Amino acid sequence: MTVSPSLDAVLFDMDGVVTDTAAAHAAAWKRLFDEFLAARATRTGEPFEPFDASRDYRAHVDGMPRFDGVRSFLAARGIDLPEGSPDDGPDAQTVFGLGNQKQRHFREWLAENVVRVYPGTRALIDALHRQGVRTALFTSSRNAEAVLENAGIGDLFEVKVDGRDLAELGLEGKPSPGMLLEAAARLGAAPEVTAIVEDAVSGVEAGRRGGFALVVGVARNGHEAELTEAGADLVVGDLAELGVQQRRLAAKTLVTLPSVWDSAEEIRTRLAGRKPVVFLDYDGTLSPIVADHRKAIMSDDMRGTVAALSRTSHVTIVSGRDLEMLRRLVALDTVYLAGSHGFEIAVPDGSVDTVEKGVEFLPLLDEVEDTLRRRLSAIAGHSVERKRFSVAVHYRQVADAQVDRLAQLVEEVVADYPSLARGYGKKVFEIQPGIDWNKGRAVDWLLERLGHDEGRSLPIYVGDDITDEHAFRSLSGRGLTVVVRDGDEARRTAADYAVADTDEVRRLLEMLRQLAEGAMEISA
Repeated sequence: MTVSPSLDAVLFDMDGVVTDTAAAHAAAWKRLFDEFLAARATRTGEPFEPFDASRDYRAHVDGMPRFDGVRSFLAARGIDLPEGSPDDGPDAQTVFGLGNQKQRHFREWLAENVVRVYPGTRALIDALHRQGVRTALFTSSRNAEAVLENAGIGDLFEVKVDGRDLAELGLEGKPSPGMLLEAAARLGAAPEVTAIVEDAVSGVEAGRRGGFALVVGVARNGHEAELTEAGADLVVGDLAELGVQQRRLAAKTLVTLPSVWDSAEEIRTRLAGRKPVVFLDYDGTLSPIVADHRKAIMSDDMRGTVAALSRTSHVTIVSGRDLEMLRRLVALDTVYLAGSHGFEIAVPDGSVDTVEKGVEFLPLLDEVEDTLRRRLSAIAGHSVERKRFSVAVHYRQVADAQVDRLAQLVEEVVADYPSLARGYGKKVFEIQPGIDWNKGRAVDWLLERLGHDEGRSLPIYVGDDITDEHAFRSLSGRGLTVVVRDGDEARRTAADYAVADTDEVRRLLEMLRQLAEGAMEISA
């Protein structure tokens, strides 16, 4: 496990690390280049190959100053344009003209949207500050002040170095380390005791070239291998997966997390004067994992404990299972149910809320289900489970020698449906709409619906699966999250605490019930 030396400072890239603006930048770049490439194709008769907001974005523009990004992408396509001048209007067919047009597209987005700060990043920065570690922000963007003001975090960093500083100081953009070294110098921190946090390959390369003590890559879009190859010492999916101990950074894993029972007094303190709002996964949390997913039955004792807790607190079961199946398995009319990873949500009065933007994907999921059943028919032991808003391929009973072949076939099928996404769980692939919706988003939606008040209630999430990590990340720093250990002790996690198994989950729920009722004695 990679552990940093004792740190004096940590430097954070902005887009995609601190603020959720990478998608906005990718959309602005795509709009710019698609319009340019379409017009060029019409003019020259060349085929139109659109800008790929994932692959092209990461390879050619992510983390670069705007005009360097224009040059990089055009060079990759073999297109030569005149440089022009910084004063070129956004309609000019020059490098500066295209760059200024991209800036206009991004500013339009910023005027109409509120920038989201990643909860895990905010929680990590708060933890660093509590231990006396200083923080700075660096970005190639000239929009830093506008973005930070929009997000309400203008005072979060002691030092900021942005695209305007690059121009004024004559510094090269990433992968040159000049901007990072400037930020460290302004903090008075030597690179040997400073860490870098980046989501772009160019930024990781800059951190490596600058001789920094630790280079952390953030792979929100699954590009872990690219960041590792570029030189990242440690790659995480979200900064909620990092812990701070004695001014050192290290990844949190299932085995390193403190247990609920060793932390009972800390949990009691966090809940003092507040009611728990409890979210629970089903498989592996309320019922043990079994070979046949259709036989995952919650015990009567667990059902009774959940029912008792729901009389004092809001309780929601959040599952990848279809809502109707979840309703039959839980068999309680006092809890909220979020099925299909939150695409379907039922409240105790029996009404159902559906994320309407998911409905349009139902015909595609029908096609995928039929195709998967046909393509996988020769692989023994698998099971295709159709849920309303997803298709699950279970492979717990597939022979080890056949798992890679099954994974390849699933990948080939999903590749034919670019608007769908493949997710992962324990011995299962999940194919679902390729939109920004998951258990974490569902929890946020439910908290808003319930009128959650941070001063009066505390969100608590308990789960065991990889899909639960979205909820752990979303509640980082503002809730209490517990993972059920499952033997994969090296797995990184964004959770705060751990329990061993479903029996300990039941004991935890009983403890929460006692706390909700005002009982101060906690029995371990």
